[in-house]
Order: sequence, then structure tokens, then C-alpha cells
Amino acid sequence: MPGNTIGSLFRVTTFGESHGPGIGVVVEGCPPGIPLKPPDFTESMNRRRPGTGVFDSPRSEPDRVEILSGVFEGLTTGTPIAVFISNVDVQSHTYDKTRGRFRPGHADYTYFKKYGHVDFRGGGRASARETAARVAAGVVAGKILSPMGIVVTGYTLELGGVAAREFDREAASKNPLHCPDLSAALQMTARLEKAKAEGDSLGGIVEMKVTGCPAGMGEPVFDKLDADLAKALMSVGAVKGVEIGSGFASARMKGSANNDPITPQGFKTNHAGGILGGISNGDDIVMRVAVKPIPSISIPQETIDMEGRPVSLKLSGRFDVSAIPRIIPVLEAMAMITLADHLLRLKAASIQNPDPLFGKNNEQKNTQELNKNDE
Repeated sequence: MPGNTIGSLFRVTTFGESHGPGIGVVVEGCPPGIPLKPPDFTESMNRRRPGTGVFDSPRSEPDRVEILSGVFEGLTTGTPIAVFISNVDVQSHTYDKTRGRFRPGHADYTYFKKYGHVDFRGGGRASARETAARVAAGVVAGKILSPMGIVVTGYTLELGGVAAREFDREAASKNPLHCPDLSAALQMTARLEKAKAEGDSLGGIVEMKVTGCPAGMGEPVFDKLDADLAKALMSVGAVKGVEIGSGFASARMKGSANNDPITPQGFKTNHAGGILGGISNGDDIVMRVAVKPIPSISIPQETIDMEGRPVSLKLSGRFDVSAIPRIIPVLEAMAMITLADHLLRLKAASIQNPDPLFGKNNEQKNTQELNKNDE
């Protein structure tokens, strides 16, 4: 089963299944000498882990991180960092009734068609449980980005058809849905309560902002920064769409309106979303991510079994009413993983072509070496 690795210089490989012994990740390419300890993962893992909110799955996983390699005396060594997260609260028996039946909206059918066999216990690799490993990798990526002042922030823009109309960053931290509009958050909560009572689920939109990103990150053809970000975000199971900057709205604009005027002080507008020609322009990178409703619902649904016979399936178990807000730290992690990879690629390029971001020390060192040789 290929396709479990993402990245070029900063490479992330996840492993494990929802109802196996645990979930893990191997991170390659992290520079040495970076402080990293298990407590560094706690905040991010707590934001993603289940059982903390009224609309979350009641599955109770502590999501404690165990660092198996790549760290010595609290510092990264430059070797592969292996992290393992044990599955503690596994109740596989609740999936017995789904054996041999394809759950609508899940990957059961496609996995069976591809592999001829499927892990019916929560979806195996296709389970959202796999994203715990991504969040852990995002913490490592953040250690690379933070010293450069690069910050990734996600928040709930829309949920259950209710859209945020105001933007108050402090408000987002004061409600469990992480919505920047408190009034909208209350309406979203009401929609969630109704969907939960009906045994249904809701989708929504998460907006992401990257601040402090320098100009010059990204490759101009196949490895465009926006293309890699879109791939990383789309690799999250519940994501069905990604737009950057004005996105689809730009298709309805004239070039005179969509272009961002450039002044000595910077860009007047940001329809490009901080990326031009696949390369960051130094402005905020703005992305919006469409998240589908959780497919696990307790309403009877039509499906077929492995022999192709029609059956009715009503799921029972521990499910979220919405992937939002638990998906937000996952999306942030995928953005940070991609940005860390491109930052290291930019740094590698600057060895040959010094630039303001990385080149000052190299330029000074080269000058000192030349002066030394002259002596």
C-alpha cells in the first residue's frame, strides 16, 4: 500500500489502524538541535483527540505521544523521528454488524475493489484516527517554522449552513467550535444539537491563514506551493475541496479587480492568497477547506454487501456529529508539514543563491573566508 509518505526534504510517513495497537509517524529531514519532548505534543493532540466535546465521538483516547527515536537529551539528532500513539479505548465489537457490508460515504467499497479485503473495524487506515499521527508530525514541523515567525491558524468559517459574518480572533478562542463570530457559533451549536438528535451529521468550511511566510517559498512548475498545500489538505479524509485566495470567486471577477496592485509598502489586496506563480509573495497565505459531513450516521441507509445484494444498514457506535472543530488542528498540521518542507528547500537553494532570508550569514561567512585567503 504505497502513498503513506508526503514531502521532499521534510518527509512524513504515517502508519497504523484505527483498531490496531496504535497510530504512528516517522519524520525524516528534521534538522538537529531542535528542542523536542513529549509534553510539546500535548496541546495539539488534545485539540484533535476525541471525547472532549459534546458533539465528539465519546471514544476516550489520551493520545499520549511516545518518542521512539530521533531525539536525545531533549534535542533532535537529525535522524528519523519516530512517534507512537497507543490506541487505548478500542471497541471493535460495535462494528460486527458492518462486516461484509459497505457503509455509505466511507472508503469500504473502494478499499474492497482495490485490495479485495477491507478492515471493517472503523475503516482501518481510512479512519480519522490516522490523523493523530499527522498532528504529531505537525508539531515537529512547527518547531522548524516557529523560529522564522511562520504561524498557521485555522478557524471555523461555516458549519451546517451557518456562516461567520464577523472576524474576532479572540472570539475564536472563547468557543468550542473555534468560530471567530460568537453569534454564528451559537447558531452553529443549535444546528449541531438538531443533527445529533436526528442521528445525522453536518459539514462546513474551515479557513486557514499563514502569517509570517517569506517570499520565495515554492517551486514554479509541478511543485507549486499552492499545489502542494492543496494536495496536503485534500489528503485529509473528510476534505472535498480547497481554494486559495479568492478561489472560485476569482472566476467571476475581471482581471482589473482580481490583480493585486503592488506598492512600495506591499500588496494593496490579497486575491492571490499570498501565492503567485506557485511561489509565496510574502503576504498572508489564505486557504478555505470544504469539509463533508461525517458519513457515520444512525439513520437507516441503502447499501450492498460484498456479494452485491441490496441491504439496509443502520450504524450504531461512537461518532462525531461533525468533523469540525477536531479537524482544524489536522489541517493546520498538514499546512505546517508542507511549509516546513518548502522552507527547507528554500534554505537548501540559498546555499548557492544567498537571499535575505538565509543568505546573510552565508554571505558574511563567505566574505570572511575570502579575506582569510587573501591574508
